[in-house]
Amino acid sequence: MTPPTHSVVLLTRAGCGLCERARGQLVSICGEVGIELESVDVDAIAATSPELRAEYGDRLPVVLLDGREHSYWEVDEARLRADLQR
Repeated sequence: MTPPTHSVVLLTRAGCGLCERARGQLVSICGEVGIELESVDVDAIAATSPELRAEYGDRLPVVLLDGREHSYWEVDEARLRADLQR
């Protein structure tokens, strides 16, 4: 049986301490399950994707699991681990 494949994206911005902490947690969690973490700086892509900054810019960091908001400000580690097993 093939394990489920998920995508994990961290929405972030430069100079964000909470974002760096979340990145560290996510690198560890994603590494354990063999998923590559994608990171998107909402300010850097604002010219081409202003909707991301408009939607999430005041709640960073934001974790997206399979394209849907999973958590913000902090990584909900227990819930993310459980959801990655589904």
